[in-house]
Amino acid sequence: MLTHYIRAAMRQAKYEILSDDGPFYGKIPGFDGVYANAETLESCREELEEVLEEWILFRVSKTLAVPLAGGIELAVAEWESL
Repeated sequence: MLTHYIRAAMRQAKYEILSDDGPFYGKIPGFDGVYANAETLESCREELEEVLEEWILFRVSKTLAVPLAGGIELAVAEWESL
């Protein structure tokens, strides 16, 4: 489920070149704070995916909601401590 969610979110990513021969910038609309800069498009995609994974883990650890991605919902629930 998580892999499908990440893939769906990455399909929503938008990329641009910051200058004529400059680095690439990538972001995922609706995922505030998830962005990356890198010298190549592939490096930017890889960095963006890492940032997305860390963002998801942080939000889940704080029981914060995550947006739908490609119709996939990650339900975040409070866990009872042992």
